[in-house]
Amino acid sequence: MKRRPLSVLVALRRLLAYAVAIFCLVSLLSFNVLPPSRAPAALPDAFKLLKPPQNGFRSRGGELRWMQELSRPRRPSHMEFNGADSMNGDSDFKQLWMAPSSHDFAECVWPSPSYSPPGESRGYLVVHTNGGLNQMRAGICDMVAVARIINATLVIPKLDKRSFWQDSSNFSNVFDERHFIRALANDVQIVKKLPKELQTTPKALKHFVSWSKMEYYQAEIYSLWDDYKVIQAAKSDSRLANNNLPLDIQRLRCRAFYDALRFAPHIESLGKLLVERMRSLGRYIALHLRYEKDMLAFTGCTYGLSTSEADELTKIRDSTSYWRVKDIDSQGQRIKGYCPLTPKEVGIFLSALGYSFKTPIYIASGEIYGGDSQMADLRARFPLLMSKETIASAAELEPFVHHASQMAALDYIVSVESDVFVPSYSGNMARAVAGHRRFLGHRKTVTPDRKALVHLFSMMDQGRLREGHNFSTIVTEIHRRRQGSPRKRKGPVSGTRGKDRFRSEEAFYENPLPDCLCRQGSSGAADPFAAV
Repeated sequence: MKRRPLSVLVALRRLLAYAVAIFCLVSLLSFNVLPPSRAPAALPDAFKLLKPPQNGFRSRGGELRWMQELSRPRRPSHMEFNGADSMNGDSDFKQLWMAPSSHDFAECVWPSPSYSPPGESRGYLVVHTNGGLNQMRAGICDMVAVARIINATLVIPKLDKRSFWQDSSNFSNVFDERHFIRALANDVQIVKKLPKELQTTPKALKHFVSWSKMEYYQAEIYSLWDDYKVIQAAKSDSRLANNNLPLDIQRLRCRAFYDALRFAPHIESLGKLLVERMRSLGRYIALHLRYEKDMLAFTGCTYGLSTSEADELTKIRDSTSYWRVKDIDSQGQRIKGYCPLTPKEVGIFLSALGYSFKTPIYIASGEIYGGDSQMADLRARFPLLMSKETIASAAELEPFVHHASQMAALDYIVSVESDVFVPSYSGNMARAVAGHRRFLGHRKTVTPDRKALVHLFSMMDQGRLREGHNFSTIVTEIHRRRQGSPRKRKGPVSGTRGKDRFRSEEAFYENPLPDCLCRQGSSGAADPFAAV
């Protein structure tokens, strides 16, 4: 038998090797690159808003309240991870989304063993609140404490209907009145209305001194009971000191703010539904974009606005009698960090921190001054911009649209429950939400250093700095310790005096530590930082 040529064997060996290589390559591509065939996925149920519930709201039965900790929903398998989740693994996740350690601090608002139920009332305290939603909320809770101090029966407070927002809502339209009375039954006596026989009686009309301590109320105000049965507080904001009050009074303020003064059922129901719809998109940022007409007029901040827009804001400020400061140096305000960040600046800031363009962002605000033109840069960076107007149907929002306080309450709920909260300005809502998130376990709140950022933005305008790795590193480092981790409430700025000294303090409801947060296992009677 003849032997086959050697060249034929070599050719067969090469052909077999090529076939094996091609088979392996096809298998690898099929496993890692080519997507499996599947039918188009449906949207999560929570985001189906074209057909609202028949009554416009979800039933309360069997549902957790929005203030309770909700377990993080599992993202449906058909949905992509949002941008920040898939960037560079665990390190990016921790940097962008993980809340700071609570260091075992937990809420502790129970009264001391010596705390007693309210005694016999000396008279009635009538309160006229002032300001927007969160200014009124803080004032109401302070008046609860004042009623306890002066042994008064508190009449359900009257909400401000004369402020910039012109909201006609009554207390029961915004808050759960029944729960408010019941939750504070062991602290103060509360009635819905002043008794008929006292409605025409002379009243002691008082403007309580701002940031007053116990001695002021126990002496000057308490003595009014000798001549009057009714004391009327003309204003409610900042009438009680932030610090150096008895622990039981401080904890009463916390019980009032974080439990008793809950929102009305229809607000809580829709608020929770908005949270579910945002969570169906993945982890989300709540951005309190305080770039509304009233805030810009009040602060005198006109950077990035046209001359006609700046003139309009000046006219608003001049015509608002209760805004005392009229002549404002806009550029000086901005350099000092006293102005809200513009929507464009917020976009640059969030990008520098590392958030992807796929990050869902809930805009918690009223109407943005300048409209779509002001929002264009932010939307170009983060196209998943949501708001109550975009994730709720017109039918769902219809009961709220003419009531600024109720609309603000919806934003408050979605902001407290967000994965990350970012305020563009340190106003009343920003402070209230930040404090509430601390109280619920130090959820991540990134507070922009506006003064430092404005300096960086100015360098960019001058061509001395541009976006990129170096800029991102600088911004990230500046905000490394501005993310809501536990710390004591800040006292007054050194060198300040009088009202400026109290005004420079961190507001009580912005940071309830040390009064209402204790290390787990601690009685709360001692300094909660003793073991740090």
